[in-house]
Amino acid sequence: MKRPYKRFEDHLRLAIRLTPNAGRDALEGVEENAEGEAYLRARVTSVPEKGKANKALIALVAKAVRVPKSSVSLVSGETARQKILRIDGDPEDLERKLDGLSAV
Repeated sequence: MKRPYKRFEDHLRLAIRLTPNAGRDALEGVEENAEGEAYLRARVTSVPEKGKANKALIALVAKAVRVPKSSVSLVSGETARQKILRIDGDPEDLERKLDGLSAV
């Protein structure tokens, strides 16, 4: 299985496919799109207006990898389902945490 993130010197970039207006907030494992790129499936209960779903996604990912919300930021996909998040921190530590989530 491919990994849904790319490693950089001081952060990771995580590919996500977000479903807003869901019944619960959850990370649901890794899938691949038609191009064969891996992404982490996420759903949040928030509505996709005024950035509410993005804020909920950032809070969900920050909690899952145990980093402050300020360490997680949206790089691209503000209004799209496909998003790229930047997670600042020790890449090795973040990789371990994300690999643990991917096994969900």
